[in-house]
Amino acid sequence: MPTAILTGQPVPGSALADDLRSLGFDVEPATDPVRTAAVLAAVPADQRVAIVDSEFVGHLHALRLALTDPRFDACAVPGALAVRSAARAALTRAVAADGAASAPAPNPDRLAAAVEAAGTPVHRPELGNLVASVPAAGPERAAAEAAVAAVDDEAVRLRTAVKSRDGFFTTFFISPYSRYIARWCARRGLTPNQVTTASLITALIAAGCAATGDRWGYVAAGVLLLVSFVLDCTDGQLARYSLQYSTMGAWLDATFDRAKEYAFYAGLALGAARHGDDVWALALGSMILMTCRHVVDFAFNEANHDATANTSPTAALSGRLDSVGWTVWVRRMIILPIGERWAMIAVLTALTTPRTVFYALLVGCAFGALYTTAGRVLRSLTRRATRTDRAAQALADLADPGPVAELVGRVAGRMAPGAGVVFAAAGSAALVWTAWASAFGARQVVVAAVFYAVLAGAAVARPLKGALDWLVPPLFRFAEYTTVLILAAKADVPGALPAAFGLVAAVAYHHYDTVYRIRGGTGAPPRWLVRTTGGHEGRVLLITVLAAVLAERASDFPVALTALAVFVALVVLAESIRFWVSSGAPAVHDEGEPA
Repeated sequence: MPTAILTGQPVPGSALADDLRSLGFDVEPATDPVRTAAVLAAVPADQRVAIVDSEFVGHLHALRLALTDPRFDACAVPGALAVRSAARAALTRAVAADGAASAPAPNPDRLAAAVEAAGTPVHRPELGNLVASVPAAGPERAAAEAAVAAVDDEAVRLRTAVKSRDGFFTTFFISPYSRYIARWCARRGLTPNQVTTASLITALIAAGCAATGDRWGYVAAGVLLLVSFVLDCTDGQLARYSLQYSTMGAWLDATFDRAKEYAFYAGLALGAARHGDDVWALALGSMILMTCRHVVDFAFNEANHDATANTSPTAALSGRLDSVGWTVWVRRMIILPIGERWAMIAVLTALTTPRTVFYALLVGCAFGALYTTAGRVLRSLTRRATRTDRAAQALADLADPGPVAELVGRVAGRMAPGAGVVFAAAGSAALVWTAWASAFGARQVVVAAVFYAVLAGAAVARPLKGALDWLVPPLFRFAEYTTVLILAAKADVPGALPAAFGLVAAVAYHHYDTVYRIRGGTGAPPRWLVRTTGGHEGRVLLITVLAAVLAERASDFPVALTALAVFVALVVLAESIRFWVSSGAPAVHDEGEPA
């Protein structure tokens, strides 16, 4: 059980101890450094410990933000400090130094400064109009208590449960009521992970309804997809409302979003097939487009993770546009973020046909992808920034090079110039064009795959620190996924495109998992996993060779794709679940703009 140490002389009539107990703390008084050190030493090393000034006056939610947020090793507001096990040693030394200096009762603000000086960052949450202070007795304390009474901290808590930056549809059509659903869940002891799971189950039921191919099924699917999205917003708001952040929760929230959307694509394709309309190629194309768009977002953000400022004219123009309020919403809407996208899918599913849904998706998402990518390219070409080793390593990990690329890279690294994006673009274009222009099973596609693998190794042979090297991972994703789509379409046999859909879904999961590990600060998946799954170039080589070998028996190609999909899914899922269940990664929660 976490422990809160109340330092200094108790204040008559103060409800501070009760507030701390309501937050789950065992409260121990300490009037001097010696007693503080003794209580601190008695708290188990793996338990959170807080030090709070007995004269603290403030809102309960201010204390909650400072003392219970699991994302930070140390967190403080005026008059209160909490640390996790990683910062216990620094806190113990700070308390001991207070005792050696014969200081009065330990001061949480002074201890927070000492902990930070020892090398542990101390997070100080933005309180807004919440109050957290240690006033002097008399009129100053009365004024602080009046300030607390003047602000409804529950209203603040509800307001801050919503992302500060979100899409138009989510902000105006979901969040006004989903925050109250989040509070309802919190008061009944539900966790964000349970709500996330409910959202997934609802989306899978929606996909099942779409798979019926009947109009009632499409209408039910549209309604259930919107319900799933409401729950998807609620889980994050519940996490912020109750500060129930976790590594597992961040992973589930991120991966389930993709699983829900892509499962719905599959449901639409199955429903259309019941009426003789084969839209599997459109479904797979939509999944490829969305995945590549996300990789563009992730790669650009990782490439500029350590940048201090964007000095490009494009960024300056964006800043000027931000000053005109309506342009902010227009620019958020036209990229078709998750809220707008799911709303469009739900409405079109209920009213039209799966083919219409996919056409709208492909057009809308293609425009959004071109808009965002063009802006980022312009920013990258005109900004003055130096890419760090950390950013270059993140891009190399996102590229997903396998054994063949590693081997080529050892040789090419001694002779190739550092032009990763040029090699990636050339190899990807040659592979996709050859696959498109050639018959199924043609040997020249295998040659193009070999050429692609060689250039893939050359692309990552040197650190990816070029202005546009963040494009390397999305180029590889586009080449691999699109090659699978083209070969499956050219096989022209039943089951080829659904099998290709399954294979790309399994590989995409691996690539999303890589992203979330990097964003969580734990680094890329282990190299054995990447080598076992072949890396992007190894899978491309294998698939093109399978197509060549099975050219005369194209009906066996879906079986080969299915077997490969099952293998990749089993290996990747097993390692991913093992990692996230046992991970020591810090708790994170996505506060950024939706994808």
